[in-house]
Amino acid sequence: MAEVSLNVEAPVDAVWAVLADGWSYAGWVVGASHIRDVDTGWPKPGTRIHHSVGPWPLVIQDTTEVVRCEPSRLLELDARLWPAGAARITFTLEDRGQLTHVRMAERVVRGPSTLLPDVVQDLLLTPRNRETLQRLKALAKGRQ
Repeated sequence: MAEVSLNVEAPVDAVWAVLADGWSYAGWVVGASHIRDVDTGWPKPGTRIHHSVGPWPLVIQDTTEVVRCEPSRLLELDARLWPAGAARITFTLEDRGQLTHVRMAERVVRGPSTLLPDVVQDLLLTPRNRETLQRLKALAKGRQ
């Protein structure tokens, strides 16, 4: 499982506001190129973001679904990217006053990418997820 974490100089409510805004995902999730739609009620379990991933003209259209949500604490997602597969991604927020510790854990759960050894998955996912958290941090700081 690829895990990264980062301290964000913003209160937990500002970080959560970015996670809870499905329309913002293309602005901070590395690889997401366009948000086509966000289900009403996002981020309630079962709701989805309908996204496009990749550069044009090689765009893949798929969805990310909320598996579990504890507002201002935890968001667990099932992110699909067929034909590569799907991943379970968990964001955990720890309130530290004017600082929020954010942890992002990702593991491939379905599809051909599951055939890659864990160490290879980690090598591929960790740099991407570090950049994702840096982008999340920038947006959260702008919302305080």
